[in-house]
Amino acid sequence: METALSAPLTISFDYTRSLGPVLSRFMTALAERRILGTRGSDGRVHVPPLEYDPVTHAPLTDLVEVSPVGTVTTWTWVERPIDGQPLDRPFAWALIRLDGADTPMLHAVDADAKEAMRTGMRVRVRWAAGPVGHIRDIACFEPGDSPPETQPVTAGPIASVTTPIHLGYTHMVSPEETRYLRGLAEGRLLGQRCPVCGKVYVPPRGACPADGVPTTDEVELSSTGTVTTFCVVNVPFAGQRVKPPYVAAQVLLDGADIPMQHLILGCPADEVRMGMRVEAVWKPREEWGTTPENIDHFRPTGEPDAPYQSYAHHL
Repeated sequence: METALSAPLTISFDYTRSLGPVLSRFMTALAERRILGTRGSDGRVHVPPLEYDPVTHAPLTDLVEVSPVGTVTTWTWVERPIDGQPLDRPFAWALIRLDGADTPMLHAVDADAKEAMRTGMRVRVRWAAGPVGHIRDIACFEPGDSPPETQPVTAGPIASVTTPIHLGYTHMVSPEETRYLRGLAEGRLLGQRCPVCGKVYVPPRGACPADGVPTTDEVELSSTGTVTTFCVVNVPFAGQRVKPPYVAAQVLLDGADIPMQHLILGCPADEVRMGMRVEAVWKPREEWGTTPENIDHFRPTGEPDAPYQSYAHHL
């Protein structure tokens, strides 16, 4: 039996959030190595600060400073930290109620060992070396009952925070997709046909979504097709390999019943249109792998446009 393909994949981006008046003051205070909470209508102090009262739902504007020392109310031990966590060695996630606060905050505790952790233990903030106005200005907490020694810091208003988002995982494809990807490594476009309705799917889905039966018949398709719908990309973004404007389109390969998305290059973006006939432009053979990136883009063939009726039911 053919071994299914798998590959490590990573999704990452920077998430920027506007803070608003309450969290802006909270982050600015962190940059100054201070911790603020909001006092609610019932007198409770919430840390991290809430923007709205949980009792009356009114905006909260009364911010009060609390101690950098607190008590662990509950915790769990992390034996094998993963990328992106506060510490690169075993540590505890804990809910910590700071002195002067009535609600606990979640953060890491750097304890020597799991046996050193306990509910009720006293901990204090360990500040990051270079505060920037982010929750990670608190590097972690550590055992201790006295405030850490700090030098006064003055920070300007922090209006937003940027947090890197990172997700790494292993993607394993189905047997049908495996054959499709191995076909690409040979310069072939393979789809599969439903034995009931006769529709050809590329990339193959393994089962027909209309009839619910396996698509067992393999079909080799042409590398020419028709643009069904498209969009013109005018906005630049990080990692973009084509300078805007350019076109991302749905291309219905000849003989297929579902379009695939790809770039349309080789002509000005404003000349791309529905019904345009295009052909695949493959990368040099030495760059081929088991990936759709073997096709660099599609370009116009110069043929007359396909009649609308030929692709209308594929929009």
